[in-house]
Amino acid sequence: MATRRSAPIDLTVAPHTATAFRRRLHAWYRKHSRDLPWRQTRDPYRILVSELMLQQTQVSRVLDFYRRFLDRFPDLHALADARPKRVMEAWEGLGYYARARNLHALAKHVTSEQDGVIPSEPIALRELPGVGAYTAGAVASFAYEKRAALVDTNVARVLQRVFAPHLHPKSGPGLKQLWRIAEQLLPRTGKSTWTHNQALMELGALVCTARVPRCGICPVKVGCATFPLLKADAELAAANVDAPPTPKGKRRAATTG
Repeated sequence: MATRRSAPIDLTVAPHTATAFRRRLHAWYRKHSRDLPWRQTRDPYRILVSELMLQQTQVSRVLDFYRRFLDRFPDLHALADARPKRVMEAWEGLGYYARARNLHALAKHVTSEQDGVIPSEPIALRELPGVGAYTAGAVASFAYEKRAALVDTNVARVLQRVFAPHLHPKSGPGLKQLWRIAEQLLPRTGKSTWTHNQALMELGALVCTARVPRCGICPVKVGCATFPLLKADAELAAANVDAPPTPKGKRRAATTG
């Protein structure tokens, strides 16, 4: 017997839905965003350093390392000229040391082969050591204000919960679909995209968190596909807690309709 395939799921975000999502998200970000040093610069080198440090590392841990690293290596040329031992010493304690080795190799490559200029386009950025799809989008968007999508763990979680709760965000096909959604949500201009991408990441970090999503204060809960499901679960749990206990030795009478 032939296997019956399920119909493909349409993950197209309607233009009016994308507009409403962006409006709520950006308004929230303007009020609640954190004052982080890498948000105060458009220097591609400094943004690249921050993005590599932030991979799999909490913001609170990165802050001191970021400042100390830039004090030692204030620009790409200073990093390229440094001995590997000095670079690793500056990174010591942050973990995932391949990031430091890739950053050092990137600095040497860009200064010797590209006149010290970090590319502005995601495709070119992905040719550099240690730069994947997310980092390429982040540098293009945050340094050069390009209209580029990005999907990290926080962004994937937000997009999956709001638009596609059936997707598995860590699977190859699921992640590909989430990138497609991210691209559909982009504003028309690169300058607005800077705010948009920062806001998506901030929402995932502060509100739509992995363990305990704070749906009550979420700016995009209107229209979120997951919010009604979580709300129903919470109401059911509350009803079970409030229900009077069944007397010992007796069964609660079945309800007939």
